[in-house]
Amino acid sequence: MAETILELNGITKIFPGVKALDKVQFDLRPGEIHALMGENGAGKSTFIKVIMGVHQAEEGEMRLYGEKVNFKNTKDAQKAGIAAIYQHVTAYPHLSVAENIFVGHLKRKHGLVQWKEMYQEADALLQELNADFRSHELMGNLSVAQQQMVEIAKALSLKAKIIIMDEPTAALTKRESEELYRITRKLRDEGVSIIFISHRFEDMYALATRVTVFRDSQYIGTYDVDKITNADLIKAMVGREIKDLFPKPKVEIGEEILRVENLSRTGFFKDVSFHVRKGEILGLTGLVGARRTEVVQTIFGAEKLSSGKIFLNGKEVKIKCPSDAMKLGIGLLPENRQIEGLILDWGIGRNITLTELGKYVSRLFINENLENSSSKDLAEQVDTKAVSVFDKASSLSGGNQQKVVVAKALGSDFKVLILDEPTKGVDVGAKAAIYEIMGDLAMHGYAIIMISSEMPEILGMSDRIVVMCEGRVTGELSREEATQEKILELAMAKQAAAEGSV
Repeated sequence: MAETILELNGITKIFPGVKALDKVQFDLRPGEIHALMGENGAGKSTFIKVIMGVHQAEEGEMRLYGEKVNFKNTKDAQKAGIAAIYQHVTAYPHLSVAENIFVGHLKRKHGLVQWKEMYQEADALLQELNADFRSHELMGNLSVAQQQMVEIAKALSLKAKIIIMDEPTAALTKRESEELYRITRKLRDEGVSIIFISHRFEDMYALATRVTVFRDSQYIGTYDVDKITNADLIKAMVGREIKDLFPKPKVEIGEEILRVENLSRTGFFKDVSFHVRKGEILGLTGLVGARRTEVVQTIFGAEKLSSGKIFLNGKEVKIKCPSDAMKLGIGLLPENRQIEGLILDWGIGRNITLTELGKYVSRLFINENLENSSSKDLAEQVDTKAVSVFDKASSLSGGNQQKVVVAKALGSDFKVLILDEPTKGVDVGAKAAIYEIMGDLAMHGYAIIMISSEMPEILGMSDRIVVMCEGRVTGELSREEATQEKILELAMAKQAAAEGSV
């Protein structure tokens, strides 16, 4: 049997009312990239926190280089050479890159911080990673991908021999993901062992030699990546076969519901026109910088329109704020669910009912029994994994937070539903559930606009596809004529997008 650098056996972690980990196991070999996969709520994040000493396991043991260890806190884990890069980077935006790299372990001599030495070492680490920024840059000025690079530099500054990466590609473009792959392989080749947590099969195939699957807080198995099929891996993750990942029902498409003509917002997009009909799923896609999100935010009234017209059921409407849009029957599920879609310190139930709270008010009082019953039904519709609707939204995994945002939309009387990256950071089982919900909504007459950067999702779920590039619509394709090559050709049509100044 191959040598192991880190080994966990029989790990059990219990929180009030829930067993987050139930006798799970995992092993990591020197210089290995080992993928950890499972549905949202499978226990992956709790498992990381047990390794890092954030949580203490009730049962089981952990061995590092064959020696039993029990980390009481994160500093213990870091001293032992283990570092974690979490899905949501915990950066200090008003501090420099160097300060973020060395926060918690500043270099001191005779009680004085050695700033020059720290900045020089930070620059050396960034140069090693081929970073296009330097150590004096403010952290808040960096992109998500660059901030993750700082987290990797921080792990290297700790002399980490084991690095845990939690959903590092979830918010990255394809190009940024490829750069992360390069850095990850480089670390592996230099002898660093990596636990790579992801929902994306392409991440696993690009990097890992083995994959371990958790399901419902339990260990399911460890497999060689080159020997397991997609179908078998999905079955291991969700406990059932998913024969059709894109369950797109045949829907009779009706009359036009929403039409936008020559929408412009100075500095962002210009002359954007498209329409969506009853029962139709309109895919809106393009590369990063296409300004798709800015367009739908403007339709929704979250941003000010410079010029253009919006029509609903053939009549021009004026939308000055999101409440205007919602009163007209237009709903938006934002891409950034944590900041724009949820109030994290509130309960799941109140988040779900928030936009329609008036339904539950009688004589100036909220009928909490009715509200709780309704929110529970809606949460169950999207298979939200939670102990109670009274749990805080912050206690949920990223995928389950997304389900709560979807449940909130289901509880509202919308005619048009705009979904901005609806399955971002969501596992394969939850994706299939969200697709089924979308199909069901289309069958019930909703007009759906789906923004997505995932080509299989756009091709699999759209009745019609509108492609944007640099703030302009560069083409439209029917479901029948759409191919990946045609979409990419339109998405890269810079010459068409550059005909006029945005």
